[in-house]
Amino acid sequence: MKLSVIVWREEEWYIITEVFTGVTTQGKTIEEAVENIKEAVELYLEEMPEIREELERRDVVGVLNVEIAEIVG
Repeated sequence: MKLSVIVWREEEWYIITEVFTGVTTQGKTIEEAVENIKEAVELYLEEMPEIREELERRDVVGVLNVEIAEIVG
């Protein structure tokens, strides 16, 4: 199963969120954050088998970065 994730940096941590479930974790390196998200999503899906089934049916076709206009207040 492929996961869709977003990764960003906050100070010395890499934060990673799985898009479909919203599960979020962190690591000191990107590699650590990726390993942590794999484990965290697996634990989440053990409790939510219907979500696992939905994720297994999804066909991830790509990842896009989309910019939106800056909001000026």
